[in-house]
Amino acid sequence: MFAVIKTGGKQYRVAANDLLKIEKVEGNVGDIVEIGHVLAHGEGDNVTFGAPFVDGALVTAEVVEQGKNRTVIAFKKRRRQNSRRKIGHRQLLTTVRISEILLEGARPTKAAGAKAPRKAAKAEAAPEATMSAEAAPAAAPLFKAPKGEPDDLAVIVGIGEVAAKDLNEQGITTFAQLAKLTDKDVAKIDANMPFSTDQINDWREQAKELAKK
Repeated sequence: MFAVIKTGGKQYRVAANDLLKIEKVEGNVGDIVEIGHVLAHGEGDNVTFGAPFVDGALVTAEVVEQGKNRTVIAFKKRRRQNSRRKIGHRQLLTTVRISEILLEGARPTKAAGAKAPRKAAKAEAAPEATMSAEAAPAAAPLFKAPKGEPDDLAVIVGIGEVAAKDLNEQGITTFAQLAKLTDKDVAKIDANMPFSTDQINDWREQAKELAKK
């Protein structure tokens, strides 16, 4: 049996045990997630179509891996206007393995978030350990923020308010600091933040000019 599902704005034809990459869904490796947007299902020439979705149909999948797609670069240049803009995007992806295709309101044999009860059992067995984990401090920022007033990083083309806030939270607060990033620093940001190497290199070059002012 196969089914046509919709997730992340895309459609996929799937069958049990198929392995595919879809746009990020929340879940840890090993968790079971439910995809309720089933457009069609069938076997052979016998196909049932929804309007737009099939009532009572459900597809479950096991999360295999959380990762990222390759970086896509969009470059725009205006001739004779000394204007250029380069933006990179790296889509977050989830690799899943299709577990079951369920029809007519049938419930999955493995419930979504199947690992949760085991975590709860551990919490009951060791409540003090759970409280300690909750009280653990947040991870340290990637860099140490310099003293003094921060710069408005959103002035740099390609850095919006959200990206500027993310950089500030990781200790990058001034043009001079961004301009002095080494290639090793750039690789660290690429590995730990949703920004590509090309994006960061472009911001670094702009920051060098702004730091001179």
